[in-house]
Amino acid sequence: MAFTGDNRGMRISFTDSSISIPLATRMRPKSIEEFVGQEEIVGEGKVLRKAIEEDKLTSVIFYGPPGTGKTTLAKIIAENTRSNFEELNAVTAGIADIREVIKVAREKRMRLGQKTTLFIDEIHRFNKSQQDALLPAVEDGIVILIGATTENPYFEVNAPLVSRSRVYRLHPLTDDEIRIILYRALEDKENGFGALRVEVDKDALEHIVSVSNGDARIALNALETAVFSTSIDDEGTRRVSLTVAEDSIQQRAIRYDKSGDAHYDTVSAFIKSMRGSDPDAALYWLARMIYAGEDPRFIARRLIIHAAEDVGCADPHALLVAVAAAQALEFVGMPEARIPLAEATVYIACAPKSNAVCAGINGAMKDVETKRAGEVPLHLRDSSYRGAKTLGHGTGYKYPHDYPNNFVSQQYLPNNLKGRTYYNPTKNGYEGTIRARIEYWNKLKKS
Repeated sequence: MAFTGDNRGMRISFTDSSISIPLATRMRPKSIEEFVGQEEIVGEGKVLRKAIEEDKLTSVIFYGPPGTGKTTLAKIIAENTRSNFEELNAVTAGIADIREVIKVAREKRMRLGQKTTLFIDEIHRFNKSQQDALLPAVEDGIVILIGATTENPYFEVNAPLVSRSRVYRLHPLTDDEIRIILYRALEDKENGFGALRVEVDKDALEHIVSVSNGDARIALNALETAVFSTSIDDEGTRRVSLTVAEDSIQQRAIRYDKSGDAHYDTVSAFIKSMRGSDPDAALYWLARMIYAGEDPRFIARRLIIHAAEDVGCADPHALLVAVAAAQALEFVGMPEARIPLAEATVYIACAPKSNAVCAGINGAMKDVETKRAGEVPLHLRDSSYRGAKTLGHGTGYKYPHDYPNNFVSQQYLPNNLKGRTYYNPTKNGYEGTIRARIEYWNKLKKS
């Protein structure tokens, strides 16, 4: 592939042909040498690569986003293994299908001494009983499992099955790796567009690279759409411009399953960015959630919790701002409510931080759970009903408003927790004022 000297960018020659199989399927690598990306697990000398090349694979689970090579690696293993290769998709397969595969695998091992490798795509979609049906065969070596999943297997796959498999995490492809894949598709005369005539502007290809977000399948699908949605001109050439490329992939694909670990990882990054006082990062993760279709009420709830948990009394207004953002969301709805949500995000990120309130209630809850439930001191008990004073309720209670500065020292905790401290304010923000006030009261108690 070469760049032309003019401003039209990249020029590739094609002759037209009729192709019905999707480009992403046609361009799937057939060998480990053709595989692009994931060098940390399939690079030269890596354990997985050696296992594939020497046909000594044990049970594995490939975990990663779509379009990163999970299924491709399974297909490469199928091409390079002497074992019987079976394939199931967890979306459509049931327990009967699993049992049939295991039955055939057992017969082949007993009669022919042949191993069976079983590839299960989207293994996280198997329910517990389906995964349990698979476990004995994996444990006994009847089948060598290759599982592929976009979800964290430590959450979505039964622990016994995970413990008998090696988990390999695949990462989104880099822009350079996506370019390599697109260049191959444009040059390959047998499976790609090398037998056609096309001219692709450099900025058009770069747009596809950028917006594919590390997903090879999206990039190839977008390229295919761009090429075939472009009319052939008088010179017999399809000229793909940036406008065409933008139309072929109109919105960036953001991996964000609301019940999956990508959801929790993004929310975690959002919260930790606010806690870390980084408003720019917090706004970015907020935008990611909004763009991916996260429930804005969920975001509002997280803002309220975070304002109380990590800002607390260092700036009590943070909670008010978060609650106001939640109310604004209900009043105006999306997409306009993204602005008050962003305002609350920025306010909380920039506020002084203290988790003293959170630590205080957690400490008190722990004592309630683990220590003896001491009786309410007599002077604090309700004395408003008839006969209460006869029981001694309220006797000796000191009414703070009857004393200077509206404060008087007396015992408020049960006897077994006398002197216990739960709230230890920091010197941050308004909490510094609270701290000084408590220190003043403590001095009065000792005088």
